[in-house]
Amino acid sequence: MELEFRLDRRGDTVVLIFHGGHMRAGLPLGEEVFAAAGCTVLVPSRPGYGGTPLSTAPHFCDAVRELCADLGVDRVAAAVGISGGGPTAATMAARHPSLVDRLIMISAVSFLPYPDPVTRLGAYVVFNGATERLTWAGVRALMRLAPEAGLRLMLRGLSTLPVGTVMAALSDDDRAMLLHLFSHMRSGRGFVSDLRPTPDVTAGIDQPTLVIATRTDRGVPFAHAESLANTIRHASLVESQAHTHLVWLGTDWPSIADRIRTFLDAYA
Repeated sequence: MELEFRLDRRGDTVVLIFHGGHMRAGLPLGEEVFAAAGCTVLVPSRPGYGGTPLSTAPHFCDAVRELCADLGVDRVAAAVGISGGGPTAATMAARHPSLVDRLIMISAVSFLPYPDPVTRLGAYVVFNGATERLTWAGVRALMRLAPEAGLRLMLRGLSTLPVGTVMAALSDDDRAMLLHLFSHMRSGRGFVSDLRPTPDVTAGIDQPTLVIATRTDRGVPFAHAESLANTIRHASLVESQAHTHLVWLGTDWPSIADRIRTFLDAYA
């Protein structure tokens, strides 16, 4: 089965990361904490993103299990679900417990209804297979010609706070990272596929689970984190003070990163 992936080899500890909407294996985000811990990072592109065909969706987690076997990976320290990659990571943990030791959910979509009907309709219009290329071409042009306006536009959808407050808290490095990120995102056929309901597997997850989210996330409401923490048996909820969906930009991220490293070490 065709499957695009990135493997950054470091130490013996392997972390399996499923990124969210508009992301693919070649576009890293929020992986620094695992790199700093010396972890090898395996990042498959989810169905419909990058070089992974949408046709892999029904058997994607099984294909990732086979990929791990082909790479000589018989255990992963954690499956990490970021944003829209949350249901995939959860399904991986439930379906392949002999492979996945722990689960980490970061700003993750749960199995609650998502998104709201208005957002869903807009997403079908803006990010379908016929329009997403034009949409992202427009975003790239805006980031190049009017970066301040471009950032304000994108961040409005990621925070419940006034966009001026969010912008004022960004460092120069944050701005550069966001400009690069938004300039390289694509939806392919994956984002519209992500809008379809996914079977709830939380009752089948026995692994220790860390759920990280902020109440000011407009992209994925905090209720999703609360749902995951309440329905997964061995889950702990860590509330970030970040201003946006991108919790790595929060001033408390260093302490949360420490919590992640402790979580990885505790069950070694």
